[in-house]
Amino acid sequence: QVQLVESGGGSVQAGGSLRLSCVTSSETYSRSCMAWFRQAPGKEREAVATIYTGVGSGRTHADSVKGRFTMSQDSVKSTVYLQMNGLKPEDTAMYYCAAVGGGCYYPPTSSRFTFWGQGTQVTVSS
Repeated sequence: QVQLVESGGGSVQAGGSLRLSCVTSSETYSRSCMAWFRQAPGKEREAVATIYTGVGSGRTHADSVKGRFTMSQDSVKSTVYLQMNGLKPEDTAMYYCAAVGGGCYYPPTSSRFTFWGQGTQVTVSS
């Protein structure tokens, strides 16, 4: 059974930072598109960032987080990260890690991703 396990969420004040982690098996991690999505109450799930774990390691970030969030990877640990700086109250949401075999496509849509973590809550207060 494929597992993606997120960690690192929490409550911070506006302007603060958090780093989310998502660990999975080496089989799932290898040559996959991995992504962070978020979903706030009453809103649709939206893509935050993607990264391809194969050659090239191309990555994308949503316009709403560019310059503040950075997705990265550690192939040895089969882990992806989301470094979130300059957090704003509108970043408050449940953050999900997702994976699908093969390359990343733009724009990233949640329906394409096969595997999902349980989510980690991020709350930003003003």
